[in-house]
Amino acid sequence: MDEILYAREPSIGVDEYIEVLRQSGLGDRRPLADADRMARMIANANLIVTARKAHRLVGVSRALTDFAYCCYLSDLAVDRAYQGHGIGKRLIAETRRHAGPESMCLLLSAPDSIGFYKTIGMPQPDNAFLYKRER
Repeated sequence: MDEILYAREPSIGVDEYIEVLRQSGLGDRRPLADADRMARMIANANLIVTARKAHRLVGVSRALTDFAYCCYLSDLAVDRAYQGHGIGKRLIAETRRHAGPESMCLLLSAPDSIGFYKTIGMPQPDNAFLYKRER
């Protein structure tokens, strides 16, 4: 596989973001048809880490963090054609590195991705609570 370049980017294009979500399978769980909402999701994230191959977005981590205590990893998406090569694991590592050693990193997993997080050794807490979105 050609070299994958990882970088923290202040923002990414909404079209490429939607496309990588669609190609990863995560798009089934996101409001892809609502471009305005998708743009707000990007604009209000303060930690975006990308994986690119020849400038093409093949993976993304979109997070919200205070860089001091907590980092919520809201999206982790890797194009299906590139899954199984360590890109997701590396995106998490880069997100954690940028958030800093004082920050915990937490996420909500899609049901079919729980095995992935267990495989990479991510701890699974039993003390989380959740209010689901209204729409």
